[in-house]
Amino acid sequence: MTTDPAAEDLREAADELAVAGQLPRFLLMYKFVIEELMTKLRILSEEFDFVHQHDPIEHITSRVKRPEAIKEKVRRRGLGGDWVSAAAALDDIAGIRVVCPFVSDVYEVARMLTAQDDVELLRTKDYITSPKANGYRSLHLIVRIPVFLSDRVEKVKVEVQLRTIAMDFWAAVEHKLSYKYRDSVPPDFAGELAAAARTAADLDSRMAALHERIR
Repeated sequence: MTTDPAAEDLREAADELAVAGQLPRFLLMYKFVIEELMTKLRILSEEFDFVHQHDPIEHITSRVKRPEAIKEKVRRRGLGGDWVSAAAALDDIAGIRVVCPFVSDVYEVARMLTAQDDVELLRTKDYITSPKANGYRSLHLIVRIPVFLSDRVEKVKVEVQLRTIAMDFWAAVEHKLSYKYRDSVPPDFAGELAAAARTAADLDSRMAALHERIR
């Protein structure tokens, strides 16, 4: 089995901090990586807008998973109950959501971000080209970037979700509507959600066509 040196370094750091009872400092790495990535995205947004008179980013949100949520996910996946396992195995302890006006902006922002020398692209899941069965559409990237601490440099993973305004609206409302059903959404309800997703996709196409007409 191939060993990932960056993951091993993070495991060692997590192990040291967990033993020392410094879990908050361990989680700070994920707070810091989000701040690093948010800065990169804001620079791309402002510079692209200056050059092209079009801002490809509507808004950005971020989060670090709560310790309880990390523990639960580790438990569900049978990874053991320690923070070392979480750091090495989970991709979404830190997450950023980038909402763009148009589908073309989603791919352009992803291209610009992953072209940077210190951004390592680990995985891509394109749910725009191949939507999930329920209609969910988004572009997911797992990236790893360096965080410069006082005594070392850590390479930390972040999940970046990129989607349009229409996709984001559908996903937010779908989550609220489906929450009560958990894993047993009625077939007719699921069909309506999928149809609404197709409507959102059609809206994206129409707005993109209008955008092209005025460029």
